[in-house]
Amino acid sequence: MADTTLLSDEELEFLRQLRRNDVQFMIVGSAAAALQGVPVVTQDIDLWFEDLDDPGILAALKAVGATLVRPTGENPPFFAGPAVGLFDIVPEMHGLESFPNEKGSAPVVDLGGVQVSVLGLDRIIRSKRALGRVKDMAVLPALRATLATLKTLGASGNGQTRGTGRRKTRGSKP
Repeated sequence: MADTTLLSDEELEFLRQLRRNDVQFMIVGSAAAALQGVPVVTQDIDLWFEDLDDPGILAALKAVGATLVRPTGENPPFFAGPAVGLFDIVPEMHGLESFPNEKGSAPVVDLGGVQVSVLGLDRIIRSKRALGRVKDMAVLPALRATLATLKTLGASGNGQTRGTGRRKTRGSKP
């Protein structure tokens, strides 16, 4: 289900560096849903970290020439740099259990040779319902339908995908 044009080489390298540095993270939100076959569109990839103070995050960022901008006032933390522009930090997930509990049952997808945990569809549904935002409620029918289809097909809904997970660098010609 993973699109072979999803991520640039630089973005894949960031994920690879997070894994090399043993950072505990997972993809959540609409990107996680899309990676499991839900027909949704998103402009970013939300990452939920077990510990945003994990030194491995800074090491991964440094390896790709990026940095972490710490939260100030009402502004949440974010990544800065070309290799990480697609990624958003999700400081907390609403309506869910602790990170370790959620990651323990999270499916794993292959993105260009990088094995990445994604929040399962049932958990995405729960979180979006807890948030209750209009944009979250609008995607619930597609989430539920895909989850039901996967169950009907005998899939566990675990999001196992194939493909390279690569896309051309932004601005490059097709």
